[in-house]
Parts: sequence; C-alpha cells; structure tokens
Amino acid sequence: MRFPLFIAACLLAAALPATPAFAGPVPGAPADTPSAGALGGAPLSLAPAPNISVANVKAHLSQFQTIANNNGGTRAHGRPGFRASLDYIKAKLDAAGYQTTIQSFVYNNATGYNLLAEWPVGDANNVIMIGSHLDSVSAGPGINDNASGSAAILESALEVARSNYQPTKRLRFAWWGAEEVGLRGSRYYVTNLAAAARSRIKAYMNYDMVGSPNPAYFVYDGDDSDRRGSGPGPAGSAELERLLQDYFTSIGVQTEGTDFDGRSDYGPFIAVGIPAGGTFTGAEGIKTAAQARKWGGTSGVAYDRCYHRACDTTSNINDTALDRNADAIAHSVWNLSGGTSGPPGTSFESTTNVNVPDLGSADSTITVSGVPGNAPSALQVYVDLHHTWIGDLQVDLVAPDGSVYRVKNSDSNDSGDVLHATYPVNASSEVANGVWTLRVRDTSVNDTGYIDGWKLTF
Repeated sequence: MRFPLFIAACLLAAALPATPAFAGPVPGAPADTPSAGALGGAPLSLAPAPNISVANVKAHLSQFQTIANNNGGTRAHGRPGFRASLDYIKAKLDAAGYQTTIQSFVYNNATGYNLLAEWPVGDANNVIMIGSHLDSVSAGPGINDNASGSAAILESALEVARSNYQPTKRLRFAWWGAEEVGLRGSRYYVTNLAAAARSRIKAYMNYDMVGSPNPAYFVYDGDDSDRRGSGPGPAGSAELERLLQDYFTSIGVQTEGTDFDGRSDYGPFIAVGIPAGGTFTGAEGIKTAAQARKWGGTSGVAYDRCYHRACDTTSNINDTALDRNADAIAHSVWNLSGGTSGPPGTSFESTTNVNVPDLGSADSTITVSGVPGNAPSALQVYVDLHHTWIGDLQVDLVAPDGSVYRVKNSDSNDSGDVLHATYPVNASSEVANGVWTLRVRDTSVNDTGYIDGWKLTF
C-alpha cells in the first residue's frame, strides 16, 4: 500500500484515456443504458449492518501468512504467493455463490491478476465497488499491508451471502494485483472498461491497511475539508466520507481526513470521475501527541513500524482497529447498496446418493412445497459431487416446468475429485413449488462418480 509519493504524483499526472483501446464487459453487467445519479440521489443514513467477526477476519490473515511462509515469505506481484492468495479468496467466494472473474495483465515481465466478485442480485446499472489490493511488497508477507483490507472485505462479502442479503444495487468486490508497483491492477481494470460500463460504477470504496499496530482512524477526505492540498474527490465523495464519519461517531471514535494523494487504488477511479471513499489506519507516518490522546497508542512512533518490512506478519495487527474497520466496511456495503437483510431462506435438501455413469447422466430430485410465489432471483443451489475428474461434469438445474438452467459447465482443466459449491440461479420466472431436478452429465470417458447430495435455498 501507499507506494512512494513521487510515483503517485507521476501517475496522477497521467490522465487515463477517455476511450480505452479495449472495452471489455463488466462481469455480470448487461449492455443497456446506465442510470443517472452519482449515488442514486437518496441521502445516506445509518442503517443496520451485521457485525463482522474479527476472529473470522484473523483466520483469513493466518491463511495469508501460511501462504507467504510457503512461498518465500512474500505475496508480491509475479510471485507464487500472490496467486495462491487469490486462489484462496476465489474458492471462498465461489462456494458462497459469487460470480468470480480473474483478470490478467502483464507488468515488468510478470503476469499479474485482479479478482472480481459480483453478488448476482440488484441493479447492474448501479454498481457499488469495494476494493483492496492483495499483493505485498517483496520484502515480506504484507499482513497489515494489505492482507488486512483484503481479509476484511472478504469477510464482508461472505456475510452478504450468509445473511441472504438482497441489495437494491449491484455489489462488486475487487482484489487488485500489483498495487505496490504503481497501482497496476486497478489502473488496468479502469482503463479497460468501456465508457458505459465505467459509468455504471456509482461509488468505489477502498480499504488499504485497516489493522495498523499503532492505529489512526483516517477517512478519505472527499470534500477537502481538511485542506491539505490534494483537493476534493469527484462529486459524491463527500457523501461517502460522511457515511464513514457518521459510523465511527456512532461507536464513539473520532476520525481525521486523509488526502486523495494517489498512493492507493482509489487513484484510477477518481481520475475518471468515480466517487471514492474508504478508511486507512496509517503507514510510515508518525503518530502525534494529539492523536495518541485521541486514539491511544504511542506518540512519536510510526502507525506501522513494520511498513514494507519482513516483520509485517500476523503479530503486526491491532485487533481493535481491525474489528472497527471491518464493521465500518460492512456498514458501507449495506448502506450504499440499499438492500434488505433477512433470515436465511427456506431450504430443501436431498441426501440421496445417485451414481453418475461414465459418459452418462444422472438426475436427483427435490420436491418444494409451501413457498409462496416464484423462486428468487438468486436461488442458491448447493451441490456435493464426487467424481474421479470433476472437470468432466456438466451440471444443470431443471425447474418444475422443464426449464433448464446451466449451473456448471464442464472444464477439462479442473482435475479435482470433489465439488462442494453454491451457485446462484436467477429462477424468478419459475413457480417455486414443484419438483426440481439436479441433472449431472459426464461429458468424457474413463471416469465415474456420484451425487452425494444437493440443496435449494429460497
């Protein structure tokens, strides 16, 4: 996080192209006209969001530490520890029902990756993005910088799925590659969005270093009220700043503004006029005596003494700051997307073992009753499949009227032998009650397996 300021200044001076050469699609977004309004026009307010388990966030941090330990002590761009970190997050999100996309790019003769995860509910013309860079510097494992932000937004994303959250706007989470060498991943993403796709993004929230051991509580200064020289963010950024300020005020924590100085992944977004916000607990800066009186900790010492060093490990985290910021992230997710949470929906399950023959197909059925109206737009389909080559399997959900919804395509590169995953299906045109069928087809020879069970959650 927060690579050297002179590099940031150079990058901010280089305007992003108005019409990129490659205008690839936004994952999950349709090609229709975006709606107007920076943040949808409605005033933001304090709305209930779930408490994010700091124990769960720290469990992710432990996984990132283990990944770094197993890969030369680092998770840097172009190193195997980075890709292993990305694969860890992707597996969690895939199992939770997200639509995930890996975007690759090349910088400094090494392949980098961004991971994008879309919750397939809400208006795809009104996208709220929550992002964090996943890479470390080469000198260390980067647990505060920035496994902390990566783990906190991951846990918020997983809580969206657990709580059966139904946002009005579309939620898109992002984990950026190669931030530490010049915001390369986020710049690549923004540059390669078509103009219409870019205009659908109504806000970008950036979370970079949220567990510093001698923490500050900084909020990005959207309206330049602190007047430190970087200027305000795009229209709507002040609204994002107030949302976070009000949250911290509600839990009795004072905040200070921090400049949009171009040193983190909000840079490419504000360069094209997308409102941005987020929190930051401090890097190499020195905590003042006034800040120590306000927040605790030690004055005259850096917010993070292990910034960009090998000692940025799981012991380099302040649990209180991590907990507060994780909850602030959830607060921003729930408030900006304007949805409703409720108890998990009614589930129906089959635990009957059904064999899948070699180069054949098998059906397993579930009878649904007592559910009023139609199925939801994000019907959750959980599958438990065992097969000697999972990549051979094609999986479909068959509705009571015979309509077929593809759940999983066959993929010859997937050599696993067990598949435990949840897939969202837009079945809103289907009457919920009736007999639903999971159809599993083996598309190649020499392998067999079985359906161990499956479940529908409405």
